[in-house]
Amino acid sequence: MPITDWPLAERPREKLLKQGAAALSDAELLAIFLRTGVPGRSAVDLARDLLAGFGSLRALVQADLTQFCRHAGLGPAKFVQLQAVMEMARRHLYEDLQRGDALTSPGAVRTYLRSRLMSLPHEVFACLFLDNQHRVIAFEELFRGTLDSASVYPREVVKRALALNAAALILTHNHPSGVAEPSQADLMLTRRLRESLATVDIRVLDHLVVGDGEPVSFAERGLL
Repeated sequence: MPITDWPLAERPREKLLKQGAAALSDAELLAIFLRTGVPGRSAVDLARDLLAGFGSLRALVQADLTQFCRHAGLGPAKFVQLQAVMEMARRHLYEDLQRGDALTSPGAVRTYLRSRLMSLPHEVFACLFLDNQHRVIAFEELFRGTLDSASVYPREVVKRALALNAAALILTHNHPSGVAEPSQADLMLTRRLRESLATVDIRVLDHLVVGDGEPVSFAERGLL
């Protein structure tokens, strides 16, 4: 049965308008994004098929172009739309982060860093550069590595911090394995960076490791 024949209260768009987006299931949200189904399958049916095929909404969102287009009802145009939606969400989170003090908005910092780093298949080291009032100047990815490690050069971090006139920064990197527990190498790197930045009076306020769950904070663990 086409969605237009459903009771109004059960149609995803009408339900969203009346109850808000949080009231919709993953399949209903995906159906709104898809807009149309395929012959014999409504948009909601197709959405359920896709979620079953990918295994989860997260897996669908993280799929590359080739993986994405293997499924019926999806193609390059939908892939481009999805990437645009995800990037708009990240930029919205970044704007929220820029409005306040990074130290008084730990939730916003963690949410933004997860949005940027959690889904990456390779390791990335990045910094949130802050002014002397701990407001965000910039977020930059500085180094990329393999699935196992990233080579991080303290001299380059110092150079970039000075170029941005940063007074402090928050270090961050992801663990593609999904396990955010800091390694011994992470601890050693943090100490090297903190010491190098201290020579030019730039403070390291935290180092957040991003995995599948809540990012791990070095500051909260007493590791700084």
